[in-house]
Amino acid sequence: MYNNKHGLKPNTHISVDLKTMLRKDRQAKTGKNYLGVLRRDVECEDYRYDEHFTFIETVPSTAHKRNPRLFDGKHISITRCNDGTLRPNFKPMHVDDGFTVERYALDVYNELCMGLAGLIDEG
Repeated sequence: MYNNKHGLKPNTHISVDLKTMLRKDRQAKTGKNYLGVLRRDVECEDYRYDEHFTFIETVPSTAHKRNPRLFDGKHISITRCNDGTLRPNFKPMHVDDGFTVERYALDVYNELCMGLAGLIDEG
């Protein structure tokens, strides 16, 4: 899903208990992003018990963008909506000398592939 070029270190914790403390939703909704703090409650040195984590949703700051921009290319940008969906946005198209529809379409295709590569798990 993610790799080191994004600066993330992926890991999977199998069979954990997760307690959520959310501000508005009773249960976490599928596809919705929550801003908060994830805490590992139990130090696990052997595997005789399940690990326990707590997630506490924080109060969003007023400076938080409504639809954060996840990718910003020459022809498109990709933002994430409040419900977790991704939205590609076209930037103004500049038609000048040397412009071809084929080249423009290829550039947009390449940017979509590059921008969505780390955002969508195809497995």
